[in-house]
Amino acid sequence: MATREILVYPDPRLRRVSGAVTDFGPGLAALVTDMTDTMYAAPGIGLAAVQINVPKRVVVMDLSEERNRLQVFVNPEITILDPVRVASEEGCLSVPGFWSSVKRSKKVRVDAFDVEGNPFQVEADELLSVCIQHEVDHLNGRVFVDYLSRLKQGRIREKLKKEARQSAAMAH
Repeated sequence: MATREILVYPDPRLRRVSGAVTDFGPGLAALVTDMTDTMYAAPGIGLAAVQINVPKRVVVMDLSEERNRLQVFVNPEITILDPVRVASEEGCLSVPGFWSSVKRSKKVRVDAFDVEGNPFQVEADELLSVCIQHEVDHLNGRVFVDYLSRLKQGRIREKLKKEARQSAAMAH
């Protein structure tokens, strides 16, 4: 299909809470295809629909080295299975060039639907747990930098704004 533009922090559209998907028709399949193409082209391992300016509860992920194990989560709901939180380095396609340590629940269960509307459930730990929590945060209007200090948030915001100004100036 097509790659789409990824919104970059601090774009206020990233703060929108995504609405539930109610139509599991061809429009959803096309959205998932565009999201997948965009994620692979970026390149990234996960993408929430709101990151491409579609505030719907849809996530695509592929954690495989070969880029051949696409996972699609429609209307995902997370249940914490292990309250222990572990720190891991996170990055984000909407916060390009920045990585930081974030603490997330060690093990979660995800209840979701596939692109055809069939319900499924997955227990996730390690990288899958981190990624699904990260992407569901996007659906709820949160970005991983929200877990960082105000000082770090400000530095990241200013650096990304400066880069956006520079690339806009170069485009003219």
